[in-house]
Amino acid sequence: MSRETLRVETAERVGTITIDRPEKRNALNSVVRRELIEAMAELERDDDVRVIVITGAGEKAFIAGADIGEFAERTPLEQRQAMAAPRVFDVVASSGKPTIASINGYALGGGCELAMACDFRIATRSAKLGQPEIRLGLIPGGGGTQRLPRLVGPGRALRMVLTGEIIDAAEAARIGLVDEVVDDGRLAERTRELAGAIAQHSPVALRLAKQAVAASMEMPLAAGLEFERELFITAFGSEDRREGVSAFLEKRGPEFRGR
Repeated sequence: MSRETLRVETAERVGTITIDRPEKRNALNSVVRRELIEAMAELERDDDVRVIVITGAGEKAFIAGADIGEFAERTPLEQRQAMAAPRVFDVVASSGKPTIASINGYALGGGCELAMACDFRIATRSAKLGQPEIRLGLIPGGGGTQRLPRLVGPGRALRMVLTGEIIDAAEAARIGLVDEVVDDGRLAERTRELAGAIAQHSPVALRLAKQAVAASMEMPLAAGLEFERELFITAFGSEDRREGVSAFLEKRGPEFRGR
């Protein structure tokens, strides 16, 4: 499928979405958001894809933020309509497949929010992250005030939101905003390694594990443990579980089919 603002590639059970607007530092506009939602849906339907990677074209930016020129003259009503569901951040966050943000360069505003919507974040040493909306008289509107505190704690999150400071990858890793920092030339390689390590496992177990961990952020412990038990039983009844156990006992590699 031909797209205007991004590329989608699949290989070795991994689907990669590349935001391809390097001349705009891959800024999010309405076309990028729509095409990204469509690409996510396409990869969700593809049974051969077990992991989804999101990255930006070029070396300067993952996503440098929203395309300010697009919303500069909107009325509040028009902006409300533009932010109606489905929202790309929530689509990424609710994916049934593991997602990795491969962060090359700037991840600011909506770019940082999209990265936080992913399950994992790998960044180059030269990457910069932040929520600078306060500098425009705004606040984060794509989940920054909600997902950031869950990752780094409310104090650090509030400092980033209220100051609009932009931090480097090392600081982002120290506070828990990114999971791993790699040399600039190793980002693609390391992303493939992590995606490949995940993609070898049962799609059923991957989906259920994501649901269980996500529930831990919303449920009290007792309810979460009960939910985990039910998901474990669901996995126990799958063909993939039977294949995994058989492969272990037979000392061979499993061939999971997602059933």
